[in-house]
Amino acid sequence: MGWFEEYFEFERYGTNMRTEILAGITTFMTMAYILFVNPSILSVAMGKGAFNTLVAVTALSAGITTIIMGIYAKKPFALAPGMGLNGYFTYSVVLGMGYSWQVALAAVFVEGLIFIVLSVTKVRSAVINAIPMSQKYAVGAGIGLFLTFIGLNDVSFITATAKSGVLQFTGLNYSAMVSKAGLLFLFGLFLAAILIAYRMKGALLISILTTATLGWLTGAAPWPHHFFSMPTVSYTFLKLDLKGLLNVGALGVIFAFLMVDFFDTIGTVTGLSAKAGYLTKEGKIPDSEKILLTDAIGTTLGALLGTSTVTTYIESASGIEEGGRTGMTALVVGLLFLAIGLFIAPLAGAIPAFATAPALVIVGYYMMSTIKQVDFSDPADAIPAFLVIMAIPFTYSISVGIGLGFISYTIIKAFRGKWKEVHPLMWVLAIIFAAYFAYLGGAF
Repeated sequence: MGWFEEYFEFERYGTNMRTEILAGITTFMTMAYILFVNPSILSVAMGKGAFNTLVAVTALSAGITTIIMGIYAKKPFALAPGMGLNGYFTYSVVLGMGYSWQVALAAVFVEGLIFIVLSVTKVRSAVINAIPMSQKYAVGAGIGLFLTFIGLNDVSFITATAKSGVLQFTGLNYSAMVSKAGLLFLFGLFLAAILIAYRMKGALLISILTTATLGWLTGAAPWPHHFFSMPTVSYTFLKLDLKGLLNVGALGVIFAFLMVDFFDTIGTVTGLSAKAGYLTKEGKIPDSEKILLTDAIGTTLGALLGTSTVTTYIESASGIEEGGRTGMTALVVGLLFLAIGLFIAPLAGAIPAFATAPALVIVGYYMMSTIKQVDFSDPADAIPAFLVIMAIPFTYSISVGIGLGFISYTIIKAFRGKWKEVHPLMWVLAIIFAAYFAYLGGAF
């Protein structure tokens, strides 16, 4: 025990082993829902046969990367495949744009490599400073609506499909709302909301398991034949198709993954560091390069294993609230993912869509909260932000939303005579996106 206390600097942070372990358990309980939700989303793109592998891959990528965060960066931050980007992977890149899931994994892998380079060079600072804050916040809010759409679609409350990046929406399905599955979805949604209102730890996990159990008891879903099995990763391991990225359209996919991952990580890490008391007087994050590099390594590793982008989870705040201040907290989280998550594929596979869909809607609520950071008194900032928020769910494409936001931001600023406020890199990105949209529209 003495080695752990010395290595993780318990005395410096005023913590102890018991506090760190409890904090780790709390964080794991808060984010363990990803073991059920991530496979359910990605298996839509990869096929039902991938589900068991995806449970193991989710646990492996989360467990290994979080352990690296604990031992290398020594921070109480946990990582797992990110919500929003798994939806973009499935519904935009694979189902919407028509790429194979193997090509989508290759895009995630390349994005991870670029993220690694950005994390170890000064380019990172240039990119951070180039993108206006309003655009960063808008992307998060837009993804929140995107996830809500997916959740409602999973239980047929709405019928929406995406073809060639265009959303086809057929309206509200009232019969689905009063079906057994629909009523159970509403139960799970309100249960999660009430638990969250009471600040209950693990609210989403409790909602998923309770709703699933009610579904089994009422016959709305079949009981699991068994709860545990040995893990397998054979379906997705090293199945990347790098050759499939050799076209202009794939560049937009890679950039969208990179954009969302990079700024979501920065925003999450900044918020968590502030909560844990790490920020310096200048607002800087100690060891930020180590944190970002760990995140980037997690994305690269996750793509090799077979999952979408791995990122730092804001749910880590629950463990920080419990007193977790060192990498020991993350180490506990990572070990729990490996000890539990690797073996629960049969249980995860028996969780019906109406039990996981409420989690998607609630995560959408969490992500939408970033919109309050946008200054709506300044139309030059607010209108481009609005266009991002509107475009992401309505087109089922994060990259379209980002591109529309960048282009509109630079144009509006230029016509207001404030073109000097626009970072040169934003002009470059806007031109690239304009050319990308022209290519997709068949202009050349």
